Amino acid sequence: MQLLQVPAQATEKEFLLVNPLINSKDPNYIRPLDKDVQEVFNKEKNNSFQYGEASRWVLKDQDGNLIGRIAAFTNSKYVSKGDEVPVGGIGFFDCINNQEAADIMFDAARHWLSSRGMEAMDGPINFGERDKFWGLVVEGFHPPLYCMNYNQPYYQQLFEHYGFKTFFNQICFALKVHIQLEPKFAERHARLKADANYSARHIEKSNLEKYAADFTQVYNKAWAGHGGMKEIKKETVIAMFRKMKAVMDERIIWFVYYKEDPIGVWINLPDINQWFKYLDGRFDLIAKLKFLWYRYTVKCTRITGLVFGVVPRFQGRGVDTYMIVEGASFFRKTAPYVDFEMQWIGDFNPTMINVAENLGAYPSRKLVTYRYNFDPTREVKRHPLL
Repeated sequence: MQLLQVPAQATEKEFLLVNPLINSKDPNYIRPLDKDVQEVFNKEKNNSFQYGEASRWVLKDQDGNLIGRIAAFTNSKYVSKGDEVPVGGIGFFDCINNQEAADIMFDAARHWLSSRGMEAMDGPINFGERDKFWGLVVEGFHPPLYCMNYNQPYYQQLFEHYGFKTFFNQICFALKVHIQLEPKFAERHARLKADANYSARHIEKSNLEKYAADFTQVYNKAWAGHGGMKEIKKETVIAMFRKMKAVMDERIIWFVYYKEDPIGVWINLPDINQWFKYLDGRFDLIAKLKFLWYRYTVKCTRITGLVFGVVPRFQGRGVDTYMIVEGASFFRKTAPYVDFEMQWIGDFNPTMINVAENLGAYPSRKLVTYRYNFDPTREVKRHPLL
């Protein structure tokens, strides 16, 4: 077998090809857009290069056939509470069902990270935020949501046989949009509805900068500092919202305010993979035209829940229920969606898992973030609870 680093254009193309090659016979597989993967490794597009570096490899067999790929990265901002040593990351792992091939790539990533001062590695993770390409699917091999990892079931054995241990589980929950909520939701909602200090409203595309500022405020209070998640800047959110604008549905993105101060956010998008699955990873001019065609001719029936949270000061007061009832009551009447699936919730966040379960949602899939300590005598400790 031959392991090749990816500094050249030829091997970069091969890096993109490995994923569809490995998954080509799986009817549930949807190829990620090439541009979304490429942007992770583009210093002009990915701010994580300010805090670290990345390397990629492809693996070939003796006949020159592509049989695997892997990436490794350092990021000084990637710190989880309780970490005792510097932790690097691996991701974009794909491999044939061969432990020797997997070990060659894991070894290469480990040696590269060790030479840069890392003493452990988490994976498969993204070189960036957790909302993309994070975790290994171990249950629920359904068609993936946009920018969600998808892999073959045997990958779990490849990781665990090498010595990776579970750092945390990532649970996705799903439900039918028109499910009847339990009476207690109506009661909690009514309490806050009666208080004029609370209000809820959906986003307006014509005023994205205002909502970007509101999202920034909620995000930095609710999430920054947890598990390597750093503070986000308003400018970054504005850019993110502008990129989302083409597929954004105002009816399914909601904010809650207390005396006009943002305290909660619930961001959903149409599951754009229902359209991207026809593009085979491309997003050039022709693919964009195809996307527009499918967007207006193929009904999207599933909502993807991206972000849901309440600032700590207002947690436990029923704000989450108030936001859900306000939003759901509106888009049930005005939007065509049938299914709702949330992006993953870490098992270190029992509060949000309880919210999902109380809604009547059921676990739709499970992913795992693994950790491997380079010192085999050091125990892998689970991610601390929030």
